Amino acid sequence: MPEKTIPILPCPSIPELVEFYEHLGFTVDLLQTRPNPYAALSYGDGIALQFFGHKAVEPAGSWSTCYITTDRVDALYAAFRAGLKAAYGRVPTRGIPRIGQLKDTSYGVRQFLVTDPGGNCLRIGQPTGAPQEHTPAPQEPFARALHQAWLLGISKEDPAQGARVLDRALSHVSPASPSEYYRALVLRADLATQLDDPVTVRARLSEAAALPLTDQERAALTDERTRATDLAAEGEAESRDDLDAEAEAEAG
Repeated sequence: MPEKTIPILPCPSIPELVEFYEHLGFTVDLLQTRPNPYAALSYGDGIALQFFGHKAVEPAGSWSTCYITTDRVDALYAAFRAGLKAAYGRVPTRGIPRIGQLKDTSYGVRQFLVTDPGGNCLRIGQPTGAPQEHTPAPQEPFARALHQAWLLGISKEDPAQGARVLDRALSHVSPASPSEYYRALVLRADLATQLDDPVTVRARLSEAAALPLTDQERAALTDERTRATDLAAEGEAESRDDLDAEAEAEAG
């Protein structure tokens, strides 16, 4: 048989992790709770993941990751988003678990990231046909800042630094087009979500929604518009949760 690599990743709770992957549409091929918690999961014919339970795992501090290559990244993204929305009532965009934006990268891959309840990061990507090496950063000031803010805030998971870069550009540099401005506003809202700054999330998403875009521009911004929808829904859900918590506190 042809060789096949299957990552074996850690998690503190096998049942919680299995439930999450079932929401995504994975099949449970093996589930062992004693003596050593273990699970084998698969999605279709090509994706296989295995997990072992370890109570010492801290999901927020996990560095565990794997890369999944596919020729149907848009379909997988749509299926995973739909599964998570059905399970949680919204698409989780922050914290653990979460799903990132589908995006064409600067290194020839269209990809998105999923972080599971164990803190494991799945990078799921499809080659676009462009050279799979980092292209030079844009020379235009605003485009360059947008590029750097994404690399710092999303790829390197330093949203505070990414936000600082983008805020300087939004304050002092003019974007080349409404599309570029829209991308920047949605990215800034995404970074604000990671920084637990709902005021900025609402403000930037409101600005983005008010931009006059042509049908062609809207079509080109499908990925960003989808992300904006998810960020807005997450913010609304958290606001309702906060109000419910306040009401319970007052009643108590």
